[in-house]
Amino acid sequence: MPRMLDVSDDVRAEIGDEEADRLLAGENAPGAYDCTSCRTPGNTEQERTSTVLFVGQETAVLAFAHATCVPSQVVPVSEDQLRGAVRSITGEDTAPPTAEASHAPPVPAASHFPGPAAPGPAPAPSPAPAASPVSPVAVAHAPAPSDHAPVPQQAVLGVTSGVVLVGQEACAALVVEPTAPIIRPGSVGHGDEFLQLLSEQGFAPVVDLGRPPAPNPGWSVLLAMGRLHAVLMPAPGGGRPVAWWQAHSPMPLSEGWRSAVGRSQKVLVYAAAAGTIGTQPREDQLRAALDRAAARGALVGASMPLAGT
Repeated sequence: MPRMLDVSDDVRAEIGDEEADRLLAGENAPGAYDCTSCRTPGNTEQERTSTVLFVGQETAVLAFAHATCVPSQVVPVSEDQLRGAVRSITGEDTAPPTAEASHAPPVPAASHFPGPAAPGPAPAPSPAPAASPVSPVAVAHAPAPSDHAPVPQQAVLGVTSGVVLVGQEACAALVVEPTAPIIRPGSVGHGDEFLQLLSEQGFAPVVDLGRPPAPNPGWSVLLAMGRLHAVLMPAPGGGRPVAWWQAHSPMPLSEGWRSAVGRSQKVLVYAAAAGTIGTQPREDQLRAALDRAAARGALVGASMPLAGT
């Protein structure tokens, strides 16, 4: 039976016309599926469905999503992320107990800001191996002996997910906070310029959490298999977006968070300087910390769609 599938030109180019036609004819497409974005059930015989092709360095995985969640597209991911997605699909993935907590714990990863090339800094110690940024130009200064200059190290970001009440709407939010001050590439100072760098990339000051931050064109949030993979930014030279922040392994998200993003199709991304928010065990405490940061003028934010939307 023919399926209600959307196969984009990019996906068709990757899988070939013959395979694409077989999918549309229903030969290789499933009937029921779990949406790769919101993780709720879907059916290719009853509703429009997007084909989403995840492409790694060596392998590729074809997944399906509600057309209302994400369009048909090709999503480049790391090979490790792709293998993690396959484990999630086959049920071999073992998520930690905090996967369905009110908000997931901070996930350290690397970020990058567009700018002049700089020597690659040594990775800073972190709870998990630091991912390699596309352009290692945002660095933190680690303590050094008094008779030596500070040692530049790769900036590591912590990301926390939570549901934030904005007006009367429960919104899916991500809170980004570095583990150490971040300086501008090539700067000789030691001040934290994280928020200034983000402001130059389109993030706006947040003074009232009762209103959602403005959209930041070209930025988006990549979800796959119901987990957080990356925050994407426009490529400096144009073309396909690149990862500004990328999880070491797909980050579990609570059911409430996924439900909120499924309703609005947007994520509120807040960012604060190192030491501003901290690790908060409950969403009400996370919200209180965000309110304090906003009152001090120490919070920036942006509203972002899901990748491809």
